[in-house]
Amino acid sequence: MSSFDFDYALGLVPIILKYLDVTLWMASSSLIVALTIAVMLALVLTFRPKGLTALCELFISFFRGTPLLVQLFLLYYGLPQLLPALKGMTAFQAAVIGLSLHFSAYMAEIIRAAILSVDKSQLEAALSTGMTPLQGMRRIVLPQAARIAIPGLMNTFIDLLKSTSLAFTLGVAEIMAKAQMEAASSFRFFESYLMLALVYWLLVLLFTAVQKMAEQRMNEAY
Repeated sequence: MSSFDFDYALGLVPIILKYLDVTLWMASSSLIVALTIAVMLALVLTFRPKGLTALCELFISFFRGTPLLVQLFLLYYGLPQLLPALKGMTAFQAAVIGLSLHFSAYMAEIIRAAILSVDKSQLEAALSTGMTPLQGMRRIVLPQAARIAIPGLMNTFIDLLKSTSLAFTLGVAEIMAKAQMEAASSFRFFESYLMLALVYWLLVLLFTAVQKMAEQRMNEAY
C-alpha cells in the first residue's frame, strides 16, 4: 500500500490552476446565458401568453428531467448528425450551450417564484402610473424579486461551477481533465483527485462569501 505523496500533491496545484481560467470562463459564460434565458422563461410563465407557455413548460420539463451528461452528448455528438451546420461547433461551445440550457430551467423556476413572492399591488401601482406590464416588471418587480432570488440563483451557480467538470467528457481541457490526465500518467489517483476537490471547494467558499456580501448589500434597505 503506497503512502500519500505530499510533494506530488502540492506540485499538482500549479498544474491544475493553470487551467482554472478555462473553468471560470466556461462557468461565467454559461451563467450569463442561463440567466438571460431564465428571465425570459420566468416572464412567460408569469404572464402566461397563449402559445408560448406550453413551449416554456416543455423546455423546463426536458432539461430538468434528463441528465446533464446526456444533454451534453446529445448536443455535441447527436445534433451535428441531423444539422451539419453544427459540425463546426467546438467542445467548449457545446459545453457552454449545454450548461446554459440545463441550468436556465432551474433558474427560471427560482426567478418565477421570486416574482410571485412580490405583492401584486406593486405591479398594479406601476400600471396605475401609466407603465406597461413589462416596464412595471423591469422597474418595480424584478429589482425586489432579485433580492429574494439571489440565494437560490447563487446555489444554482455553484452547482453549475461544479458541473463544468463534465466538460472533460467532450474533450475540454479544464481542471477536471488535467487532474485526470495527471492521475492516469502517475497512478497517483488519490492525490490528484484530492487536490482537484480542494480547488473546487475553495472556489465554492469564495463564491459563497460573495453571495453573503451581495445578500447583506441588498438587504440594507429592508
